[in-house]
Amino acid sequence: MAIEAWLMEENNEDQRLPHHKNPKEFVSMEQLAELGVLYWHLNPKDYENDMELQKIRETRGYNYMDLLDLCPEKVENYEVKLKNFYTEHIHGDEEIRYCLEGSGYFDVRDKEDRWIRIWIKEGDLIILPAGIYHRFTLDTSNYVKLMRLFVGEPVWTAYNRPQEDHPARKDYTKSFAMKIEAH
Repeated sequence: MAIEAWLMEENNEDQRLPHHKNPKEFVSMEQLAELGVLYWHLNPKDYENDMELQKIRETRGYNYMDLLDLCPEKVENYEVKLKNFYTEHIHGDEEIRYCLEGSGYFDVRDKEDRWIRIWIKEGDLIILPAGIYHRFTLDTSNYVKLMRLFVGEPVWTAYNRPQEDHPARKDYTKSFAMKIEAH
């Protein structure tokens, strides 16, 4: 089962809505991979014993893990936190999220600075590269249980846009220049 992603219609409607363009413009896994976004579909019902998850963690050095339940009943100041997650930002490290239950949206910027909405659902593991502009929101289900993975101690520092001089952003944009020159 492949993940669903599409170019977003930018408007001021509820951020939890799909925001499809009319007509809908879907984005392929190949297009996401060109942006550095990685994806796996795993078995969330048995994540403690999942050999594929273990292999991903070992290969990429993800030695820290925690679980996060996001819903109005479990998060203090839920609406405020959701707005904070939805502020466009980058991180100095990869962002790794594995959806164990529920669903939500990661939005990432493409090479033309357009928003691509990625709908993660149960079983989806997504890795966003360091330096990519992105944001997160729940969908209308208002519930997601995520596994967060890190290399070493977790760092949750978000650097809000603009961050063109941040080392991770410079490395990210330089990787695109190399890809373009290779073609």
